[in-house]
Amino acid sequence: MSSFLYRLGRRSAERPWLVIAVWAAAAIVIVVASIGVGREMEDSFDVPGVDSQRATELLESASSDRAGLTARVVATPTAGDDFSTPDARSALDQLRSRLDGLDSAIGVEETISPDGGIAMLTIQYPVLDQLAMDDLDELKDVVSAARAELPMEVEAGGDLFFAYEEAGGSAAEMIGIAAAIVILLVAFGSVIAMGLPIGMAIFGLVLGVAAMPLISHLVMIPSWAPQLGTMIGLGVGIDYALFLVTRHREFLAEGSTVPDAAGRAVATAGQAVVFAGGTVVIAILGLGVAGVPFMTAAGIATSVIVAIMVVASITILPAFLGLSGHSINRFGIHRRGHAAGDVGPGWRRWGNHVTRHAWPYAIVTTAALLAMTAPVLALQLGFPDEGTQPESTTQRRAYDLVADGFGAGINGPLVVAVDHAGDVTVVDDVAAAVATDSGIAAVAPPEIGPAVGTVIAFPTSAPQDDATFETVERLRAEVLPDAVDGTTATAHVGGQTANFGDVAMRVSDRLPWFIAAVIVLSFLLLTIVFRSILVPLKAAVLNLLSIGAAYGVLVMVFQWGWGKELIGLETTVPIVSFIPMFMFAVLFGLSMDYEVFLLSRVREEYVATGDNDASVIAGLASTARVITSAALIMISVFGGFVLGDDPVTKMFGLGLATAILVDATIVRCILVPATMTLMGDANWWLPDWLDRRLPAVDMEGVAGLPEQEFEDVPSDRDGERELVTV
Repeated sequence: MSSFLYRLGRRSAERPWLVIAVWAAAAIVIVVASIGVGREMEDSFDVPGVDSQRATELLESASSDRAGLTARVVATPTAGDDFSTPDARSALDQLRSRLDGLDSAIGVEETISPDGGIAMLTIQYPVLDQLAMDDLDELKDVVSAARAELPMEVEAGGDLFFAYEEAGGSAAEMIGIAAAIVILLVAFGSVIAMGLPIGMAIFGLVLGVAAMPLISHLVMIPSWAPQLGTMIGLGVGIDYALFLVTRHREFLAEGSTVPDAAGRAVATAGQAVVFAGGTVVIAILGLGVAGVPFMTAAGIATSVIVAIMVVASITILPAFLGLSGHSINRFGIHRRGHAAGDVGPGWRRWGNHVTRHAWPYAIVTTAALLAMTAPVLALQLGFPDEGTQPESTTQRRAYDLVADGFGAGINGPLVVAVDHAGDVTVVDDVAAAVATDSGIAAVAPPEIGPAVGTVIAFPTSAPQDDATFETVERLRAEVLPDAVDGTTATAHVGGQTANFGDVAMRVSDRLPWFIAAVIVLSFLLLTIVFRSILVPLKAAVLNLLSIGAAYGVLVMVFQWGWGKELIGLETTVPIVSFIPMFMFAVLFGLSMDYEVFLLSRVREEYVATGDNDASVIAGLASTARVITSAALIMISVFGGFVLGDDPVTKMFGLGLATAILVDATIVRCILVPATMTLMGDANWWLPDWLDRRLPAVDMEGVAGLPEQEFEDVPSDRDGERELVTV
């Protein structure tokens, strides 16, 4: 593959304007098509096979209005009155009349709190497929007008907001890019060298995000997927470009021609980029094993962005390198005196220090990572509801008003769908049985249709309380089977609260299998690459430790509330059910990137010298600056998203940033050299029979390349070669 990558990189550098024109044309076509025929992204949490999905399907098959979405408009008089007074009652009637006039509204139900001070108007909508973003916009317009014209405080929330409302915008992307600019400027010491990775990443990101509405024609992409893709795409895009530009400048410093340097950079560092990016894509697509369609769709969206970044790295980035020529080193900010590719003496001293004290470092750092991982034992999967959103949002204010007026359980109603099989009396029996359960505060009068009856039950506890899902499980296991016993009727518990619990349960059941599959895949890949048994085994264990530590930090911050104010989190929330799987898939590929970059240098030294300890020190000293620079960029990009308003985005950002920090510092710079020193020559042991059967992989990418091309560099550019590089 290295020969192909060399030719691709060289030709891109030799014909930069052609490559840029092709990318620009593709971007224009995708953006125009997306605007013209792109499909709106929607949030659907349908999960085949779970009880809540059976309830939805039953209601849909009977054309029940309850199968659709709902929205809630909550009102309270501003004068401190209750709705028994004529003025307040008149204002409420006007509000209800306006809501009745909404284009897609099927009906509006009115409920007044026991003290008469809060009114909840529940708007029934059709199923998601029959709605659009315009319906939410229309509802918002009615609520805004009511606030301005009626003597009431009016707020809104519910399923319609969940399906179409995008998380509040933030400067997360700009913060991450700004931090990356600073890091790259310090690392490269050149304004032009800094600008190339940023430009490539932004270009690829725009293309990837613009493609999302088109991909939605094939699979329903969640509305939050582009933000997740942006987070990961920015990180990997800038990271991959960092490796390529670093290697390109090393070849230039050796005297290579610009096209030859670009080709060799793509053949060497580019091969590692393809390997790492490919593992990220494969791992993320592996989310399909969870059997949760929205996770599969989000994985597809994210994989598309990562794949675009990989292709951009080996095509348009070499084109930029060809355009910049030797000017890539212009506008330097560093002192002169270090040639590109020099090994940092500080990192060599650190490597010597770690290898001399390998046992203490291995024991202490492993204990620290295990301590950080321990909170995972208390991991609770769920999904943040409107009660976890910032108080500045109307959904949160509506949630609080309803909870004050009706109790916490009103925010998480359970929808019991009953297939009565012609015996309508069984619906009343189900309603009566549900009402007697200790976890149910109230049951609305049942609705009986020709084939299906519906019972709306309100729990005594809030949607995110453990007690609520315990109530759901009890209804399914005991209450409903007893209520329909002796009949041919069936009953299923649905609704958003039950659905979220079912998603969490499905993910919990399949997460261990997913992690095991990823670990086995990483072991096999590293065995092929490094011709070793112990190195891949060690990498798998350390992978688990770094990701486990990130999980533990999420539990401490989001579940236990430790330092939540520092990231702007207003209340504790459960760990979003799909985040552990997503994090593991993404971090697996990213850590493989660092692992290959470090260990390929260590193995190169070991093959040349046969001295394990010296090879470990040399490998660490020659790669640590690049790895730490890449990690800092990742941490900055991911950390920027922690400052957003959405708890889900905060969780992704903190989890990924923590894992990268742990992996690039504690693991790569301490644990890897310490454990490799302790294992000695056994690091590179591989049975002869297995060595003969494994395919040969040249991760250095030098096999089959033509002889290096050199050119005379004018004296006025000699100094540019001496710029400090990462």
